[in-house]
Amino acid sequence: MKKLILTLALSSFLSNSFACTAVDVQAKDGSMVAGRTMEWAFDMNWQLLYYPKGTSFELSAPAKSGHAPIKLTSKYAIFGVGTALENNAMLEGQNSAGLGLSGNFLPGFTQYQTVSKADKKYLSVLEFTQFVLSNYATVAEVKAELPKYKVWSPEIKNLPIEPTIHFLISDKSGATVVIEFINGEMRLFDTTAGVLTNSPNYDWHMINIRNYLNLSNNSTAHVQTSQGNVTQFGQGGGAIGLPGDYTPPSRFVRTAYLKRFATLPESAAGAVELTGHILNNVDIPKGAITASEGDKVIPDYTQWVALKDISHNQFYFSDYNHRLTYVKIDLNQVFAESKPFAIAIDKINYPSNDITANLTK
Repeated sequence: MKKLILTLALSSFLSNSFACTAVDVQAKDGSMVAGRTMEWAFDMNWQLLYYPKGTSFELSAPAKSGHAPIKLTSKYAIFGVGTALENNAMLEGQNSAGLGLSGNFLPGFTQYQTVSKADKKYLSVLEFTQFVLSNYATVAEVKAELPKYKVWSPEIKNLPIEPTIHFLISDKSGATVVIEFINGEMRLFDTTAGVLTNSPNYDWHMINIRNYLNLSNNSTAHVQTSQGNVTQFGQGGGAIGLPGDYTPPSRFVRTAYLKRFATLPESAAGAVELTGHILNNVDIPKGAITASEGDKVIPDYTQWVALKDISHNQFYFSDYNHRLTYVKIDLNQVFAESKPFAIAIDKINYPSNDITANLTK
């Protein structure tokens, strides 16, 4: 009984202990950048992962279905971030064709599909990211082909929580789709804000955002009253009512607001910068938000941030201890490699930005 109580308590912690946010930005020249934060409360042994074109992999089915694994070979090279705790399951990545994917947790609303003996196409949710990025080049392909598969959730051995995940998928044309699994069905949302957070389900967020149509980047400078001319304290009054907390609905609204009103960048470089600026507004320092159960307190914090220039095959990454410095990875060179690799994110060699010596010569 004590073990059951501890398990239930841990599940309660974890269901309230993540706050991922994803956003897409398209520059004036059409360049598409997709970024996301990864918030979590525990060390997930994150790794940078690479699988070249032609990599063999399998799609599994529940044992009771009696189906054998589906053997496939990847059409595209893929690069992303995954956890070593569960066979390098990926939650973030992009492929050599210009398709990007971010997976965010959706607890309390996700119910995966049932794989029957009659089904011919199936995959585990832990295989989802690698399959999509290995197999599809565009959002149009994803929308046409992915619904032919049944997606199920396997028994989890090493992860601290069930992988209840929804996905924001983007391609270099600017097309996006959100995919969720609600009441045992795959749901695709064609019309998106290019923003993804966590619970509730996506259509709820799209309805909720209507409560904030009054928000504006333009404020009222002054109002003439019977007492005279009343002026504003400073700019920003048009954003009064913009939620500042870290709940998924508030992060969704705040991110959508910033994306809507920020000056559109000219090119990919500006889109990368803007995406980073937007995500800075949902960055969580350790201790800023916590989940508590009895005498246990678990902090949720931004473990890493990834920025994907899917138009030019560039990848930018920063962990918690290096939030002021992104490393850049030229995937045009990586995608030319013929061997896969996995590199723990704590092994990344971050550059120094100390320019003191240049100033004191």
